Amino acid sequence: MGLRTEYKFIVDHNVGKLAKWLRMMGYDTLFFTGDDDWQMVITALNEDRVILTRDSHIMNRGVITRGRLKALLIQSENPDEQKRQVIETFNLDTRARLFTLCLECNQPLGKRTKEQVKDRVPPYVFQTQDQFVECPSCNRIYWKGTHWQEMTRRLEKLATESAGK
Repeated sequence: MGLRTEYKFIVDHNVGKLAKWLRMMGYDTLFFTGDDDWQMVITALNEDRVILTRDSHIMNRGVITRGRLKALLIQSENPDEQKRQVIETFNLDTRARLFTLCLECNQPLGKRTKEQVKDRVPPYVFQTQDQFVECPSCNRIYWKGTHWQEMTRRLEKLATESAGK
């Protein structure tokens, strides 16, 4: 499955944490919260998305077994193992597009100047950070603080472990 370089994903509720991590890596990822699996399959077909799930019943659908729709059955309940499986299966680049999508709503982030965010971030953040990005949809502002550093460190560790296999 590692031939295509640009993947779009749709994850169901049983692997929901993957959505944020894939978005953090810059991969367009929908989080499907509905109850009707067929609706998720239709969305995946219409938008050329790969389904990520722990639900083995979805994997038995004809559009998947016949190869018309790509899907990956996630093996582990452990979020780090889930991330590792997806990174390895699709040979994902964990570094190239870091923090280019909103972690909450999957929209591309836009650069903002310090002045543009002055009254919208904590004073300490304003004093210590120089680069900001904002989601045009939910208006969430991101910066490279300790949370960003920790998430980046965890991704680096996963990428290193995956490369070592």
